[in-house]
This record gives sequence, C-alpha cells and structure tokens, in this order.
Amino acid sequence: MKNSTIACFGYGKTTRAIAKAYGPCTFFDDKITVPSTDEEGNFLKPISEFDTRAFTHEIPSPGFPPTHPLITQATHLISEYDFFAPKMPFSIWISGTNGKTTTTQMIEHLLSDKGAISGGNIGTPLADMSPDAPIWILETSSFSMHYTNVARPNIYALLPVTPDHVSWHGSMQAYYDAKLKPLSMMKEGEAVLLPKMFADAPTNGFKIIYEDEKDLAKYFGFDASKIKFKGAFLMDAMIAMGIDKILYDRCDYDRINAFILDPHRQEEFRDGADRLWINDSKATNIDATLAALRTYSDYKVHLVLGGDDKGVELEELFTPLKKYDVTVYAIGSNALRLQTLCKQYNIPCILCNTLDVAVEQISKKHNRHSVAMLSPAAASLDQFTSYAHRGNLFRELAKATK
Repeated sequence: MKNSTIACFGYGKTTRAIAKAYGPCTFFDDKITVPSTDEEGNFLKPISEFDTRAFTHEIPSPGFPPTHPLITQATHLISEYDFFAPKMPFSIWISGTNGKTTTTQMIEHLLSDKGAISGGNIGTPLADMSPDAPIWILETSSFSMHYTNVARPNIYALLPVTPDHVSWHGSMQAYYDAKLKPLSMMKEGEAVLLPKMFADAPTNGFKIIYEDEKDLAKYFGFDASKIKFKGAFLMDAMIAMGIDKILYDRCDYDRINAFILDPHRQEEFRDGADRLWINDSKATNIDATLAALRTYSDYKVHLVLGGDDKGVELEELFTPLKKYDVTVYAIGSNALRLQTLCKQYNIPCILCNTLDVAVEQISKKHNRHSVAMLSPAAASLDQFTSYAHRGNLFRELAKATK
C-alpha cells in the first residue's frame, strides 16, 4: 500500500494517522488555500486541485458530508473502516445517538483481561490500533457507516436512536439507514443488540431486542440492584455486561462497578451552600438531555438549555419536558428559538443567552431541594471550543455562587 496514491479528504486526526502509516499522502481540505507540504512529507492542497484520476484510494474524514464537492467527484472513495477491513480482527461495533463512548469504554474495561482495545470515534484512529489485538471495540458513528460497504462487526450493539445529524444525512430515514447498515452484512449467529423500534430490521445476525434496561436485565439474567449506575448509564452498563456474557458467559458486578465515568456526563457536585449541580455538558442532543431528566425526575430542575442544535426538531424535547417540574434557562445560538417553544408549551423560561447569566439567574432560585443542571441538548461550538470547555466553565461558575 506504500506505493499506492492515497488522497485524504480533511486534514484531521483520522486521515493523518493513515498518512503516517501509509504515506506520504495528498490532503485536500477546505482550509488549505495554498499548496504546501507538512513535516511528514504529505502534500497539502486546496480542494480545487483535486483530480480523481491521480489516486487509487480516496479516504474521507468521517465528518465529510456526502454533498461535499470532493465526495461527489471521487471515484475511488473508501471509508477508514473499509481500508482496514482486511486486517481488522474480531470486532465489536457500538453505535446509537447517545452513550456510545461510555458503552465502548465499559466494554473495554470488562474485556481488558482478554486483550481487547478500543478505537474509532472514541479517539484512537484505526491506523493507530494494533492488528495483533484479539478484539477491536469500535465506537462507530453514522458518518463512518454511511461510507462503509465492506467492513462489518462480529457483534453490533445499537444503542437507542433519536434525531441527530439530520442536516448531514439529509433526513431522519437516511440517519436510521446508516445506523442499520451493518445488519445487512452480519452473518448467522453473530449477535445484534437492537432497540425495539428496529425489531423488524432484516439481518442474518441473531437479534436481541430491547426497549429499556429491564429488557436487558431479563434477557441476560442481570440483577440491576447490584449495578451502581443509574439512568442511561445503567443501560450502557448492561449492554457492556451483555457482550461480556455473550462472549465469555460471565457476569462480574464488582468489575463493572469499578468503572469510572468520564467528566461532563451527569457529573454531580455541590456548591458552598450544599446545593446540587449537575454538569451534563456532553448531552449534545435531545435524547441525552431527556435521559438526564429521567434520572432526576423527583426534583425541581433548573435546566440550562441551548447551543447549536444542528437543525433538529426541538418539539421532540418539549413534549416530554412538560412532564417535569422544570424551569429553562436558554443560552446559545438557539436561545430565542427555545424561548418561543417554552412559551408555546407553557414551560417557565428565562432568556439568558450566555452561561454566566444562566448560572447567576439559577443561583437566585436554587436550594437544597432542587437540582441545577447543564444538559443543553445542543452542540457547544457556537460559544465554546468544546463541550468540555462549556462544562468546565459551568462547574467553575456554579462553585463560585453564594
């Protein structure tokens, strides 16, 4: 492959790892305006200089939309997954709208004694993963699956799917189709954990259908009371334990309970007045926010919402939101849209626009019997560098309240 002519679309972590292993490659990126070379000897060119006849492989960064000019002109397009399919070992793919990272981490935690390693969306490009590892656990986005036509999982766990990335895929049906694509490639006897809404999806794999954690507990024989996680994380834990059960017929409560969640996922802390705050900044879509609300449904909730909502229909948030004792503090680029919807659904709302104002307003009403939660149901890049930046600022501002 060293002698192949490889074009990489997007100068990002995934494609740069491929270039390091198989390059030098030629990169085309919207941000490149003048041709140059990098320290690895790769060629960096504007997209206007792309000519598909010069290449044998054209590998897009996962986030490149199908409408991008480079994609529409390419005639040798191949996904990162398909590029590595010939050397991919036994693989477990994790997808869904929310919980992919946590579930992937939990599976790696449970299977670490078997030599399993994780990668994909979770942060490690496939080019940096050892082909000698016996098991790859891959957090897999709908973007990656859209372009993948050869690689397939040996076990596929699809977490609940709700509206997300509609503008990228073009429609909800196209988003569903991407999530279900691996089913068409599964072989008889290979396990597929599948939400009930997709129970009729055709596959040669063995379908394990579930709607909630109770279904998973019943199917695998788990005792939920012995698992420390709650809400959406309980489902993540049960899916991870289910895969361990499928592969090695074991159920280790102590081992799963030793797993430590990442920051910014329903992260609890208290201020100087002993009031409870929840940093759920990683809740970048509707379903993640609803999962957080279900976890704290017994409380009065001061909820910070808003950011870049990526064009999804927010009505799917507001209909269930009416069930809770909640006041919304609207921030971000969709703050006015949130305010309008709150008025429409008769939900108390304070237009804050920025996070500091939201925390200040919450502090005036928050007490020991309520919960203050940043669970924005939106991406962060309209006002922050990342969801972590947003979450860290929320924690800092909240701890400074009096």
